[in-house]
Amino acid sequence: MTFDLLAQDSATKARAGRLETAHGTIETPIFMPVGTAGTVKAVSQQTLKTDINAQIILGNTYHLYLRPGLDVLKAAGGLHKFNGWDRPILTDSGGYQVYSLSNTRKIKEEGVKFRSHVDGSQHLFSPEGVMDIQRVIGADIIMAFDECTPWPCEYDYAARSLDMTHRWLKRCIQRFDSTEGLYGYEQNLFPIVQGSTFRDLRIKSAEFIAAQGRAGNAIGGLSVGEPAELMYEMTELVCDILPKDKPRYLMGVGTPANILENIALGVDMFDCVMPTRNARNGMLFTTQGIVNITNKKWEMDFSPLDPELGGHASTFYSRSYVRHLFQCKEMLGPQIASAQNLAFYLWLVKEARKEILAGTFGPWKERMVKQVMTRL
Repeated sequence: MTFDLLAQDSATKARAGRLETAHGTIETPIFMPVGTAGTVKAVSQQTLKTDINAQIILGNTYHLYLRPGLDVLKAAGGLHKFNGWDRPILTDSGGYQVYSLSNTRKIKEEGVKFRSHVDGSQHLFSPEGVMDIQRVIGADIIMAFDECTPWPCEYDYAARSLDMTHRWLKRCIQRFDSTEGLYGYEQNLFPIVQGSTFRDLRIKSAEFIAAQGRAGNAIGGLSVGEPAELMYEMTELVCDILPKDKPRYLMGVGTPANILENIALGVDMFDCVMPTRNARNGMLFTTQGIVNITNKKWEMDFSPLDPELGGHASTFYSRSYVRHLFQCKEMLGPQIASAQNLAFYLWLVKEARKEILAGTFGPWKERMVKQVMTRL
């Protein structure tokens, strides 16, 4: 994998780059649709490619490990072959699921013992085991196993957790470097910066992660309930330490405004379930602002969802029709809304990239943050 930094905005720390992987090129900054169980919910692979033009999608290690399971994935030749996606894939490590399944797991030095949400069976995720699982899944970018601390979090707990995450990272690296990919192409391991919202812990973690010299680096443990300003403070602190010649991935973020503000701080890669989750509840992100499509005000609005955005979902269907689908609980409604929201997120980072390359990102960002978060 190679990363070329093509431009940096003079008024901010925003960057435009190009990431080359075994399954294709990713132009950064980039948003990555989340495909938890081997699919981006309610969106076909064809739509992802032709209408949304997603350059990379995510898979979830915890969910794929449980279903369909490693035997199926290995027999299929990995997730790319299993789901028919021939562009890059990133898999998370299951660390966030460890955080979110706090009632059914126990964290120890060995790893994490947890109870499956599917059938109640017991399992162990260790740093070594998670590397092996992600080898079987076959993603182009795989994540180190970490603990994502909650917010708020006691300092002593965050410090102990961070030290364990760093010890786990060493074990991940050792296992990753002593094994080979299973399907004839390169995989790349990204470590994850943790440390909650404590400046000294974030600095310690960023310096430790930077010293590992991996192909890229991630920032985890944010967007877990902390105020946005704290998120931005920690992101800027970490981005100023992580190497400039490696891509920076902020995990699980966020709203359109979050993405624009974090691009301005030096982040290159984002993922979040918000565009598809909110779509299923009738919230549409558009180039002009946010639309609650279930509101009665759209009942007689026969204009397209978002004519400026382009693409099939945004220009073919009217607001009135999509509202009707939601009122009738027709599954096509959430499908159209999901395609609209993902297309918008990809449009937003593509426009940001254009502005960075043109040297006009700063004033454009200030204008767009207000525009895209306006409720229509």
